[in-house]
Amino acid sequence: MARRRKAEKRVVLPDQRYGDVVVGRLITTVMLEGKRALAERIVYKAIDIVNEGRESAAVTPLETIHKAIDMARPRVEVKARRVGGATYQVPTEVPLERAVSLAIRWLVSFAQKRKGVALSKALANELKDAAAGQGGAVKKRDDVHKMAQANKAFAHFRW
Repeated sequence: MARRRKAEKRVVLPDQRYGDVVVGRLITTVMLEGKRALAERIVYKAIDIVNEGRESAAVTPLETIHKAIDMARPRVEVKARRVGGATYQVPTEVPLERAVSLAIRWLVSFAQKRKGVALSKALANELKDAAAGQGGAVKKRDDVHKMAQANKAFAHFRW
């Protein structure tokens, strides 16, 4: 049980160009040391790069971002529970807010790991890969699901 007061949920503001909350969260995740203008430039350039390869306007770049986040979003994860002196990895369902946060965090971190490429281009590639069902963030989601599947025997410790 938490000993302090419950953390208040912050209201995430939508971004300025698209008015989308998810893009606002993506910008906040990319941001380092409070440099929001730089983070906005990086994310908007990545969105423009994602949009470049398409001649048809059938799929908007926002739909690609939402699809990438949905593909990288974990459904279950494992949480450590101490029961009788032993620690068990108990699979639990992930709430939607946390799942989206994890997906965005994984997309940005795998984009940052692509060395030798500008972050905007790396983020665009990671978003394209995730929307197609491949890439580092989707692999991470699959690893988390495999871990939960392997520890399914301890699901009765969920409470």
